[in-house]
Amino acid sequence: MAPHRFRVRTKMANPTDHCGARTRSRNFAVFWPFASAVAVPWQTVAGLLAKAVLALPRLSVTVLRCANIYYMRLLSFTAFSLSAQLSLAAYLMGADVIEFRSGVPAASLLELYTSEGCSSCPPAEAWLSRLKESPKLWIDVVPVAFHVDYWDSLGWRDPFGSEANSNRQRAYAHRWRSSSVYTPGFVLDGKEWGGWSTGTDLPSRTTKRAGVLVAQSANVTEWMIRFVPIPGTALSRYNFTAALLGFDQRSTVKAGENRGKILVHDFVVLALASAAAKQAGDTAQTTVTVDGKILLTPKQLGLAVWVTRSDGSEPLQAVGGWLSSTRHGP
Repeated sequence: MAPHRFRVRTKMANPTDHCGARTRSRNFAVFWPFASAVAVPWQTVAGLLAKAVLALPRLSVTVLRCANIYYMRLLSFTAFSLSAQLSLAAYLMGADVIEFRSGVPAASLLELYTSEGCSSCPPAEAWLSRLKESPKLWIDVVPVAFHVDYWDSLGWRDPFGSEANSNRQRAYAHRWRSSSVYTPGFVLDGKEWGGWSTGTDLPSRTTKRAGVLVAQSANVTEWMIRFVPIPGTALSRYNFTAALLGFDQRSTVKAGENRGKILVHDFVVLALASAAAKQAGDTAQTTVTVDGKILLTPKQLGLAVWVTRSDGSEPLQAVGGWLSSTRHGP
């Protein structure tokens, strides 16, 4: 009796990939001796078993190929997208809607421009990291750290640096009528500030009344941002900026001025998004999507949001907060 032949459907991305996503049909002679065990003599059964044993190497190759493909897919998945990390952060917070809300008095936006290729930057970053424990954090001051790329030529490429961050600092220098930029460089509310190096404490929340800035999200990626200025404020057009911040970002520097050092970064800007606000009565509002891919998974995530007038760079109000169940500070 002829062996039974079955039609088997396998998922294949190409003729050599048995683990793909596209389905195609192939005929396989599947010998199933038990289907006709009564009519088939034992010699035939033995021959079929021998053929099955000979087919094992081919099956092993297929299994190894599949394992390798899925392993590579797992490796690619480890370069987490921020959307996946932030969705996890939202889950850990256990909240349907996450909201950060400022008071009416203006909070300060503190920007640090830094680089792993600069030997003078680690002390400034250490000073900035201490703000995690400050009672002023997110209330009086919202810190952010922009890593620039113009020191990459010294031999070490800062993994957090970007040309966009360098251009942001150059735009400040242009407004200040300065012909150069440097690191570490602090900018407080749009103005150059060097108090950290002299031990000068950050100024307390200003008495200036600005209005309420609110950022809300249900998925930690898309943020509804609105700003309600204090009554009597002249009509103006506003821009909103949101920054995803990473904490405890560790990097082993293998070249350049910081060669051999393990650097730890906080308040690192991992992704930045801006959008013009739409006016609805006395409220300016818009939706900002903050997402991107990062190489190192931060142990802690945060968000910083600020509002400026469309024709200026000085922040009018800022707000921020943590984006996971782990909290720092008192």
